[in-house]
Amino acid sequence: MRTDELVLSIAQIVSPTEAEGPGRRMAIWFQGCPLRCPGCCNPEFLPFRGGERIALRELEARMRESELIEGITLLGGEPFAHAEGAAALAETAKVLGFSVMVFSGYTLEVLRANPDLHVADLLSATDLLVDGPYARELPDTQRRWIGSQNQRIHFLTDRYSADDPCWTKPNTLEIRVLGNQISVNGFPADKAVGLWKGWKRQPQQRPNS
Repeated sequence: MRTDELVLSIAQIVSPTEAEGPGRRMAIWFQGCPLRCPGCCNPEFLPFRGGERIALRELEARMRESELIEGITLLGGEPFAHAEGAAALAETAKVLGFSVMVFSGYTLEVLRANPDLHVADLLSATDLLVDGPYARELPDTQRRWIGSQNQRIHFLTDRYSADDPCWTKPNTLEIRVLGNQISVNGFPADKAVGLWKGWKRQPQQRPNS
């Protein structure tokens, strides 16, 4: 199969977003994950059934049209469970000049030991990797975009730096209202958790200031 004929199983796309990595990004969630981390924030993305089948060439067209983004972020689900398509997507993004950030429940050591060449291809196209399973008993309140303290940030290229102040800014939650649907992504601050839950139950009401 030619690369441009690949079809990916996608749960959600949000673009542009500033809640899923440095700068303004296109965030792409894969549908399907073999891991079952307790407290997963996207349980609806765990089954491999569901989501939307989107051709790589369509995703490339969307990236070309997204002039205001600096990169893409791959989440899940589990991107490395979709390694062939995810690698092709990441490599396409790099050709277009975008950076690539990937969130994975697997550690870097496990990924590097995986014999699947597509896993190696995805790693080689990744600038930023956040690795490790989500541990709900170890919430991380010090690093932006990181779910739990056990997870690590790997700067696999020199595109980004560990001393960039962006990593210490507060997390943000983005809520988009599209007709009668609400799209939510990002991490709420501790003081906003109750507010977000109220919004989720009653989307027709505006939160109190």
